[in-house]
Amino acid sequence: MNKNSLQESSPEHIPVMVHEVLELLITDRDGIYLDGTVGLGGHATHILNTLSASGRLIGLDRDEKALAICNERLSHSCAFSCLHASYDLFPKILQSEKISVVNGILLDLGLSSFQLDSPSRGFAFKTDGDLDMRFDTSAGQTAANLIASTPEKALADILYNYGEERLSRRIARAIKKMDSMNTVADLNEAVRRSTPPNHRRKSLARVFQALRIAVNEELTRLQHFLNSFIDYLAPHGRIVVLSYHSLEDRMVKHSFKDLAKNKLVSIITKKPLPPTQKEQTENSRARSAKLRAAERI
Repeated sequence: MNKNSLQESSPEHIPVMVHEVLELLITDRDGIYLDGTVGLGGHATHILNTLSASGRLIGLDRDEKALAICNERLSHSCAFSCLHASYDLFPKILQSEKISVVNGILLDLGLSSFQLDSPSRGFAFKTDGDLDMRFDTSAGQTAANLIASTPEKALADILYNYGEERLSRRIARAIKKMDSMNTVADLNEAVRRSTPPNHRRKSLARVFQALRIAVNEELTRLQHFLNSFIDYLAPHGRIVVLSYHSLEDRMVKHSFKDLAKNKLVSIITKKPLPPTQKEQTENSRARSAKLRAAERI
């Protein structure tokens, strides 16, 4: 496919580890590929530029706003189609497209700058707005609803299990004592009241991560995907996963190891690949990325 035919992604979102993703993912330029977290189309643009005229890319995402932007950017490519769906539901999508196997699957499990910087989404503690945190704003409960309906102990468990926050019980108590818990500012204030200032930013990041994971059932969906992807990956097809925190990375690591023991995949990345120092300097949000890849035997 002519590289001039597709435009680079806009500065709204910089895709992470593009060179590594393309090198590890694309084994057949004529093949069919799945981008399960297509977002604004950052990686998808580069994948389409790498595929031949016979290649095909299917993009999925739960975020309708991001998907609309992606579709507008890439819909002129006859090799690309994108659908509003969670990546763990990809078998149904492939069945509807009459596709039995794909030559490669990419999952980038991070949030885009478009999501993080949006004041209406509530993903980041630096940007005030409603406590929503849903990837799919058309379904499910918001973070504010989750907090309101969750008892203090269960809320503390969420903060500890999904955010690995040591002060989870103290923070949960402060959250439940707040008169109002509807905005990012409300949650920030609860964390401020319950944590020492020298580690507060880390606690804020962990609390927001934990609630986002709970709201979107991220680990449940990832486990569902890891249990099923192997049945839809063609021989010598590749899977590439970019994760951004230890919980996800650990799940991917154990899944690949189990599949390797059963001689279903060959692990390409014995240790997770980090972004280059140059990329980490140019894109601070790439610093925590870890890339793992495996090939179907």
